[in-house]
Amino acid sequence: MPVSEPDRPVVSTVAETTEQRLRKEIEDLKQQLQQHRELLKSSAAQVWHPSGATLWAIFLGVTVLIVMAFLAGYIPLRKRTELIQREAAQREQAAPRAAVISVGRSKINGELELPGSIQAITESPVLARANGYIRRRMADIGDHVRAAQPLAEIDAPEMDQQLDQAKAGLQVARDALQQAEASYQQGKTSLELARVTAERWARLVTKGAVSRQENDQYQAQYQAQLANLQALEKSIAVHRGNIAAAEANVARLDQLQSYRVVRAPFDGVITQRDVDAGALVNAGGTLLFRIAQTQTLRIYINVPQANAGFVRTGQAAQLSVANLPGRRFAGTVTRTANALDPATRTLLVEIHVPNPDGALLPGMFAQVDLTSVRGVPPLLIPGDAVVPDDNVLHVAVVRPDHTVHLQTIAVGRDYGSQLEVLGGLQEGDLIIPSPGDLAREGLRVQPVPAAKE
Repeated sequence: MPVSEPDRPVVSTVAETTEQRLRKEIEDLKQQLQQHRELLKSSAAQVWHPSGATLWAIFLGVTVLIVMAFLAGYIPLRKRTELIQREAAQREQAAPRAAVISVGRSKINGELELPGSIQAITESPVLARANGYIRRRMADIGDHVRAAQPLAEIDAPEMDQQLDQAKAGLQVARDALQQAEASYQQGKTSLELARVTAERWARLVTKGAVSRQENDQYQAQYQAQLANLQALEKSIAVHRGNIAAAEANVARLDQLQSYRVVRAPFDGVITQRDVDAGALVNAGGTLLFRIAQTQTLRIYINVPQANAGFVRTGQAAQLSVANLPGRRFAGTVTRTANALDPATRTLLVEIHVPNPDGALLPGMFAQVDLTSVRGVPPLLIPGDAVVPDDNVLHVAVVRPDHTVHLQTIAVGRDYGSQLEVLGGLQEGDLIIPSPGDLAREGLRVQPVPAAKE
């Protein structure tokens, strides 16, 4: 649609108004810039330039201020440092503080726990008493057996032949005895005849009916028959001895025959078996079984010399093993060696422990707890209080004059963190529990009670 003529003058007027406004704003900005430049020129013309005297005055003032500030801080610092040094010197000259404890006695009940190895109350090896082969085996490891129960049977045919030979020899000895007895009867008859004849010829010689020579001959025959009869008596005694020896040999072989059956010597359990059927065994040299009696067990312990006097026969003991935690077994001291081993200075003690349920086994490692009442309990000190010196033990004792004395002591049982003292200290003595650098003879200290743990 064509623009009408009246609209054109309106657009031209708006454009001229905008251009005039922009020109006005530019003129205003130019005027402001010119004013700003004039202001800077007037400010530069008014800058102050001090003289030399003024500069020296300022320098001297600043120097005085610095010196005064230095003196105000250095003098108190120096005084404080001197005070600290004096206090340190006084502390060095003063006696060091030492924590002390009073020596006391241990418990009246002496607890003693020692290791030991459990053993069967009776343990015996079973060996063969006959030569031969194992025909059959009737027991094995772990079997509970009764006394005289058969364990194995040995096949020994040579023993049968030896027994038959011994019986035959016995019969020969008996026959020889019978023969000797018959000879003895014959000798008695001959002796009687010789006696009667000698008596007759003796009477005849007194009457002069026979010669003395003939009488002496018959008297000699009588004496010969008498001696022969005595020899026959001795022969009978010898044959009887032979019979006794033959009978003993037969009895021995009969007894050996009984050994062909191996029997348990007592009630117990088989802990070892070394043979099987068909094995060759020798009398007295082949181990067949090992039997242990486990209803009651025993344990040996070595009690140190310091505690040997508190152990007595009949004393109660408690036994514990690692594989049975929480369980304790009651035992009794049955006997002691009544002498110390000179090599270890210990007393050998035997303890019996009932084992009705078989929970304990021979060979176990156990801990034995012995509790004894001590009339005079020994003194007790911390283990750290001991100062060793050339195999001699000392403790740092604080005297009443507050000086340290290294006292030699004799120790008893070692509990690890504590030690029993048998000599060298008295109850109530003050000692330093951890002396360290304070373990010096004659050192003056300030004793203070040690903190209780």
